[in-house]
Amino acid sequence: MTVKAILHFSLKADCVGVRRVEPVRDLKLSASSSVLEVVKRMGEMGGFMGPHLARSLEVLASMMEHEGCLKILTFTGNLVSTGLRGVFADMVRRRLFDLVITTCGAIDHDIARTLSTYYHGTFDADDVELRNRQIHRLGNVFIPFESYGLAIEKFVRSFVESLAPGTVLSTYEVCWKLGELLKSEDSILYWAHVNRIPVVVPGIYDGAVGYNLWLYGKRSGVQVDVARDQDLLDDLMWSHEVKGALIVGGGISKHHALWWSQFGGEGLDYAVYITSSDEYDGSLSGARPKEAQSWGKVAPKARAVFLKADATLVLPFLYVGLLGVLEERSRFSSP
Repeated sequence: MTVKAILHFSLKADCVGVRRVEPVRDLKLSASSSVLEVVKRMGEMGGFMGPHLARSLEVLASMMEHEGCLKILTFTGNLVSTGLRGVFADMVRRRLFDLVITTCGAIDHDIARTLSTYYHGTFDADDVELRNRQIHRLGNVFIPFESYGLAIEKFVRSFVESLAPGTVLSTYEVCWKLGELLKSEDSILYWAHVNRIPVVVPGIYDGAVGYNLWLYGKRSGVQVDVARDQDLLDDLMWSHEVKGALIVGGGISKHHALWWSQFGGEGLDYAVYITSSDEYDGSLSGARPKEAQSWGKVAPKARAVFLKADATLVLPFLYVGLLGVLEERSRFSSP
């Protein structure tokens, strides 16, 4: 196969595009290699997801530096039950994103972990025994009953009862108010409140926070109006011609970002998908950016990467790499 043919197939197969043919190079590492160095060099290793990690870093760095680009972060609730919560909280603290779209499970875990403690567990535990001992299992994370449902119910009930009867709030206003009450620098919602970054939760009633908002809100007429979230998203999308997203996991948070990104432009101009799902069952969670191009939700000439991996493995390194790139470029651009 000629070099020209290799380039032809590479360009057809990858949303990011390969502008020149490069040979596969061995990784040469040492004890002094930095995370940024390693991630960059993974771009030269040929196979398999290593180069996708390096391209993800390139795309995110370009998105961050694109003035006027609406930057969106989405993630699923399960990830917030892990230490990856700290990465999301730091992203919001640093104002790297203008909008967060997530699930009710994410705000459940953010609140629960602020108020109580989760523990290391194992995938292989006897789940019936765990139930008898009043312990929930989320993957290999153990969550005592009192650390989740009871803690969230008490917190949300107190919040609802502090509101004036008949109060109507959007989900992002609920999240800001909850973050203000949490007063914890470990919390995603706290930093969203401090920096006034909207956290939109389209499936607000699909979890403990939403259930308790509904349950105790009925008594005083307190309501959540998701239409107000749609008004905000409509304003943001139509006022930004250029949009980009880091989409971690799938589900409703991924789809809501993609759905709204088709308005006010040609779709996402920058997209990094991180997922462990496959596309071959037709699921949204496993769908690659190129599929979204057929729907007008990712732009035809977008810089987009599909990173098939467990986010708990790759996102910490990707984030450290991103901070390193931004620090490097800031240093070189300083007078």
